[in-house]
Amino acid sequence: MGNPKAFLTVPRKEAGYRPVHDRIHDFGEVEQTLNTRDRQEQASRCMDCGVPFCHWACPLGNKDPEWNDALYRGEWESAYKLLTATNPFPEFTGRICPALCEKACVLYHTTGEAVTNRENEAAITERAFAEGYVTIRHPERMGKRVAVVGSGPSGLAAANALNHMGYTVTVFEKNEAAGGLLRYGIPNFKLNKKIIDRRISVMEQEGVEFCYGCTVAIDNGKLIIDNGSADKDSQLSIINFPFDAIVIASGTPTARDLRVPGRELKGVHLALELLSQQNRVLAGREFPEEERVTAKGKDVLVIGGGDTGSDCIGTAHRQGARSVTQIEIMPQPPVGHNPATPWPGWPVILKTTSSHEEGCTRRWNINTLEFLGKDGRLTGVRVQPIEWEPNPAGGRPVMAPAGEPEVIKAELALLAMGFLKPEHPQYPEGVFVCGDAASGASLVVRAIASGLDTARKVDAYVGGLNS
Repeated sequence: MGNPKAFLTVPRKEAGYRPVHDRIHDFGEVEQTLNTRDRQEQASRCMDCGVPFCHWACPLGNKDPEWNDALYRGEWESAYKLLTATNPFPEFTGRICPALCEKACVLYHTTGEAVTNRENEAAITERAFAEGYVTIRHPERMGKRVAVVGSGPSGLAAANALNHMGYTVTVFEKNEAAGGLLRYGIPNFKLNKKIIDRRISVMEQEGVEFCYGCTVAIDNGKLIIDNGSADKDSQLSIINFPFDAIVIASGTPTARDLRVPGRELKGVHLALELLSQQNRVLAGREFPEEERVTAKGKDVLVIGGGDTGSDCIGTAHRQGARSVTQIEIMPQPPVGHNPATPWPGWPVILKTTSSHEEGCTRRWNINTLEFLGKDGRLTGVRVQPIEWEPNPAGGRPVMAPAGEPEVIKAELALLAMGFLKPEHPQYPEGVFVCGDAASGASLVVRAIASGLDTARKVDAYVGGLNS
């Protein structure tokens, strides 16, 4: 611990965001960076606690005090090695993780100003790529093969770990590029897709094979791959398990829908219809005008108060929305501290994102009753204020009306209400499910942790076959 009193004298300093008037005109990353001196000074605030709760709170078990100390001392390469000993993709989590470690930080609980672990993580990784600390590894092959179905964070983590163990790994991805939710769900203003491309390039150079445009199923012990070929004779490739194991990392592809009257109107879309299409447009893909989901010149209503809803708000602003309103069926959380969610639980408090700062009317305890339209197109959404009352039978509170229905004007409604947990058949031995495909929708950092854990299980399984 290089400066044992820094936490007493150095206040928390965040890099902050680009000015609103600048950032809403492009999809460049909104978060800025600190200079080297300030970044190292922020790392010095880490107290190297006797019981570092950050270790426990992080699904990856990141050793924050160790790499923060190395960063403070200017030992950037050492900091990167300590960081990647537990986290294979700190360039992702350093940008989009909600930083569970920071909500567990002793400084957070004593002063409300946690160590800037997430920003420090991103800074270390960018320095590593810039100065060549990220090297290409060439593992010795053991002659065993593993298929990974899906290239989201859990699939990439499993593939990366198994490749380093010496397995020959093939990743099958249904989309045209790797990344899953990272690429097609998270906007570029939070995660530039070149960051994903950079990591995929490293993995490819290290021997991981990626096959795109492939839909995969498992039937009676056979891996069935549909490559989308127009040639029906070559469209389906049926393989009698040339792989020693298969990892299913297909995520949560089914969004929670809202089946109320008027759902069929043009202008009502699932959130990912907007987000994934916009990311594809930025990647150079063109869509016919009738297929474009755009907020340009429209009053936009976002239904759902989570991160996906926030991403819709930021995207709508950049597309030129006339106005943006976000409604949430649950009550508004308190600001700063919530006695109903004490440590060690996650503090449910009001979250204001960069997208919210760009302009948005936010409302809570609002239930959606009906989509209204004219000539088949959305013109408004009928909603009603509600309140949550105790359930006489126990369990979940009961929703009750708390006001008269009203109509919110909208030509575009975006449903951002989460995703349904996938159901899986009984797979044969040697098939493993990880990430959101196993748990339901969760955090990227948890998906990465699940991928690493699954890689260890695959290794134990294959090793057991040979013993």
